[in-house]
Amino acid sequence: MEIRIGFVKEDFAKAKTKEELESFISTYENDARNSVIALVERAKKAIDALEKEIARTEVMKKYEYENEQYGFVCGIDEVGRGPLAGPVVACAVILPANSQILYLNDSKKLSEKKREELYDVIMKEAVAVGIGMRDAGRIDEINILQATYEAMRDAIANLKVKPDVLLNDAVTIPGVEIKQVPIIKGDAKSVSIAAASIVAKVTRDRMMVEYDKEYPGYEFASSKGYGTQKHIEFLKANGPTPLHRRSFIGNFI
Repeated sequence: MEIRIGFVKEDFAKAKTKEELESFISTYENDARNSVIALVERAKKAIDALEKEIARTEVMKKYEYENEQYGFVCGIDEVGRGPLAGPVVACAVILPANSQILYLNDSKKLSEKKREELYDVIMKEAVAVGIGMRDAGRIDEINILQATYEAMRDAIANLKVKPDVLLNDAVTIPGVEIKQVPIIKGDAKSVSIAAASIVAKVTRDRMMVEYDKEYPGYEFASSKGYGTQKHIEFLKANGPTPLHRRSFIGNFI
């Protein structure tokens, strides 16, 4: 009995893993209907893309493999050093040694939808996740670099599992006794740092969306506190909010 096209399309939509796609191909590869042939070809292309992604992710595990001898490997990154308003947010993530999470990358290279999807996967599968942040007042008080270091130290302290080695995006964090490995552009070279980058970005973005409701007009939901034209125009016309970093906005008010 010929399977209805609707059911074939449903089976294709459900096939996410390599094994599921291979099973789909095996089931339908002898079906002569043009629409099914097209779906089988799409499944083959999906497997090819998946294999490439698996290979790319494997390359991004280089630093994890090099340091797993020390124990728990933790990636650290931050977001929000450049905006005119809002906190700087740091995140520390310990992924399982056998982590199979795909599509991890520098959060800036991912769509908002993909970041949100990966955030949920990371939070579910990570051994531990720690968040730290510093608000505008603290940034003005001690400068953005020192505030970032404080946020990073808090992120490490808030992990439920103590890490044995830290993979950092470019920096060496002062005041931390744990072994550190600074990696230039680490959020694109290490799965652990990429995961931290994504969680930090999603966490901060969600905060800025909520702040937009409290301080409408500054476009915090869309600008995330960065100096967009409309944000700066509204800032000049209406003055700063408590979220604005006074040390960053001297040219505008």
